[in-house]
Amino acid sequence: MHIAIASDHAAFALKQALAAWLRGEGHTVDDLGPDGEASVDYPDYGYRLAEHLAAGHAERGIALCGSGIGISIAVNRHPAVRCALVGEPLSASLAREHNDAQVIALGARLIGPDMARACVTAFLDTPFAGDRHVRRVGKLSHPPFPARPAANESSAA
Repeated sequence: MHIAIASDHAAFALKQALAAWLRGEGHTVDDLGPDGEASVDYPDYGYRLAEHLAAGHAERGIALCGSGIGISIAVNRHPAVRCALVGEPLSASLAREHNDAQVIALGARLIGPDMARACVTAFLDTPFAGDRHVRRVGKLSHPPFPARPAANESSAA
């Protein structure tokens, strides 16, 4: 599989370890940076990863920062990309199965390399279930702004 990976400085070591492991597993890995542990801004790398995926340059992505929160927000700013922040394999699997997420985000300060590998494995090995989830996933890229209640919900006066 063709996988893109990006991080901030706090997750640089985990990014390097995951990229090497993925290559060893036979995957093609695009390392989108950074190139060292000097302080960088995670939004820049989240946006770069999202654009890389949206342009079709990779099938899946892995976003890393200290907590995983900031970079996941940055990736999700792109309407064509869905990123799920995960910390264990079940969430990683459900992100694919139910949400057709193309990217997972991990917090390097919150999980170790073994758990990160377990999450990535679950993410890469799980197909999208389709069926009832297709309609819901489509709505993620086309939110009804300004927000309005669903047809079956009553609005408070």
